[in-house]
Amino acid sequence: MRLPDRRPVGRLRWIQIDCPDPERLASFWAKVLDVAIEARLGDPPQFVNLASAEPGAPQVCFQRVPEAKIVKNRLHLDLHVADVEVACARVEVLGGRRQDDHDFHEHGFSWRRMEDPEGNEFCLIYGA
Repeated sequence: MRLPDRRPVGRLRWIQIDCPDPERLASFWAKVLDVAIEARLGDPPQFVNLASAEPGAPQVCFQRVPEAKIVKNRLHLDLHVADVEVACARVEVLGGRRQDDHDFHEHGFSWRRMEDPEGNEFCLIYGA
């Protein structure tokens, strides 16, 4: 019997987010993550890629699609923050919004659900 190959199929390099306006969303996320927009592909841009937040980390990228978001994300970003109130206020100033009027606490973690300007959910994780 042959043993299964235990090497990874690939390495996580890009996280693509579908959106109708990649420039707008990339600008928001570049400010939230404090990274530069690294590349624009196409004219008008079909793909807008952010620089990695740290060496070797995946890049967050935005891909133009014709349809708007309709239902809850099946995948979302979690951002670890030192101060959830400061982080939440900054996200709101940049054009995002808080989803709920309460935070969640479970298994030693606390988080606040947020949305970017196009309604994509993400969480601010704190106290971990």
